[in-house]
Amino acid sequence: MQKLWDISPPVHAASPVFPGDTAYAQQWMATIGPGCPVNVSAITLSPHVGAHADAPLHYDPQGEAIGAVDLQAFIGPCRVIHAINCGPLVRPEHLAHAMDQLPERVLVRVYEHMPQTQFDTALPAFAPETVSLLADRGVMLIGIDSASIDPADSKPLPSHQTIRHRGLRVLENLLLDDVPEGDYELIALPLKLTTADASPVRAVLREL
Repeated sequence: MQKLWDISPPVHAASPVFPGDTAYAQQWMATIGPGCPVNVSAITLSPHVGAHADAPLHYDPQGEAIGAVDLQAFIGPCRVIHAINCGPLVRPEHLAHAMDQLPERVLVRVYEHMPQTQFDTALPAFAPETVSLLADRGVMLIGIDSASIDPADSKPLPSHQTIRHRGLRVLENLLLDDVPEGDYELIALPLKLTTADASPVRAVLREL
């Protein structure tokens, strides 16, 4: 049986969110008891909680909602590259050791241990020139185990604007703590949310 790595962090009320964003909340609308055969809950959350895929709509006012995005980028051969303790930005030199014969999907691990209890305001992000380099190598999807591909205090969002112009897809908030460097099959399909700027994903890696 092929091994699976679950690279989705747990989602619950204490999951970190970008400051000002909507945290996960759940309430029970029905509970099993006399006259009720089922439990039914209602949940509220930002689509950027936990492992998620950004839609072009997130960083482009004319961009597609996540439900309209082609799924091809979110499933297929993938490489995990370690850039642990790279500093504030993942630069080309941090990936140089693993750039030969890249598949179309690249996930970068920047944390020794991904923060799961509080938001990291100093989160490591991608330098835009790194995104451009990956696009030049034929990469269609990039992912990272931090909460954003741009620094938390960035307003211009240069890496988001680079993926906008280059047509890349992105996954954020992945949990890569236990994943060795190497090649895998990625499966991280977003929900078909027809008007949303992002979607949670249940992201997994499967050994080839």
